Amino acid sequence: MFGRAVLRKEQVGDQESIVYGCIKDSNSLAGGADRRRVNREAVLSLPSADEWPFLCRDMFSIPTIKVKQSQYQTDVIHFGASYRAVEYEWRHWIEKFEELLHKMYWVSATVHLETELSGTHSFTWEAPGLYHEPGSGDMQVRCEWTQEGRVSI
Repeated sequence: MFGRAVLRKEQVGDQESIVYGCIKDSNSLAGGADRRRVNREAVLSLPSADEWPFLCRDMFSIPTIKVKQSQYQTDVIHFGASYRAVEYEWRHWIEKFEELLHKMYWVSATVHLETELSGTHSFTWEAPGLYHEPGSGDMQVRCEWTQEGRVSI
């Protein structure tokens, strides 16, 4: 997925990948407390970091049920983790992330994957209507790739 470079096994082991992003939902839509409760339960249903899954609850902020006064119009669930060369198993990571999104209410979600060899990839999911409802519809993702540094030809 991220190029055709042939690497020795020991090279892959030293590569760090950083994954971070956020899932956004609207505070202005009906059923706010119920929506936050469903999203909270979805994140809490993830395994712990001790099990080394692709996604774990420890990497996510846990949404509160009540809206805080500091929140404006959008609930933001942010997440982040450091992995060893996760881009080689990226398809599985995306599958797990989409399983989580399938259980949640959201308007949009963004994941950034920073890799040493392949640059930065940004993935964005947007709800087809006003928002995604748990268990509903297909999800489509858009990917953008950027790579910093000089390219030698």
